[in-house]
Amino acid sequence: MKAAYIGIDFLFPALPALAESGWEVMKIFSCETDNVTEFNTQVCGYAREHGIPLQLDRIRREDLEELAGQGCGMVVCAGYYYRIPIVQGLRMVNIHPSFLPSGRGAWPMAVTILRGLTESGVTIHKMVEELDAGDILLQRRIALEPDENQESLMDKQRGLLPEMIRELCADPDTLWNNAESQDETAAEYWPCPTEADWTITDGMDEDDVERVLRAFYGYEVIYETQGEKWELIRALLKDSEEENAVCFPFGRRVICAMKARKLQ
Repeated sequence: MKAAYIGIDFLFPALPALAESGWEVMKIFSCETDNVTEFNTQVCGYAREHGIPLQLDRIRREDLEELAGQGCGMVVCAGYYYRIPIVQGLRMVNIHPSFLPSGRGAWPMAVTILRGLTESGVTIHKMVEELDAGDILLQRRIALEPDENQESLMDKQRGLLPEMIRELCADPDTLWNNAESQDETAAEYWPCPTEADWTITDGMDEDDVERVLRAFYGYEVIYETQGEKWELIRALLKDSEEENAVCFPFGRRVICAMKARKLQ
């Protein structure tokens, strides 16, 4: 049984789980990342360590057709920046970090927290031309804690992958043939957040600031204060200053960031 893998580090546990399930990973596709907030080092390192061909250039239809001709039985996508050509007759599945059909789109983790939702999940579905709309093979729900941030949510999602991939690999034909169509009446496409969504200011309500910081924890947040503009990474609202953090007063509390860069 042969498979190809597409992904960056966000959902990396799916890759070793695929190989440990007895499938030969023929080729790994990834893409260039900033390796500051999003990474490809684990995926690329795995390819080098195991002698698996690695492609960072954008995937072409010809790349997938070549794999199909070499006996590839499944393509597993676990995070990629670009649209992937759909090749008819090739079993292609995507791992999506929400409980579909709610949360279609590129960044559902942040939106989940921005909306104050109490539940998320992971879905493995067929890849089709329409984004995140394919029939569902497997799903798991995740309950969110009141103080959940994007990083802790992503950790929960990654934690589900080994067991889900083992189930997928054990009997892909049955799952594929019995996949359930998504309920289009309940489908929600969530547009990707923009800079306005991850910008906080002195005049904002504390609860709103706290929610934005949790929603984008691990990524950049823009803080506009006293005529200055700062880019913060891994920032949270705290009751007091923390060691080894860059801290900014905010009302009676403090915004503490691992990194801060003045923009203006």
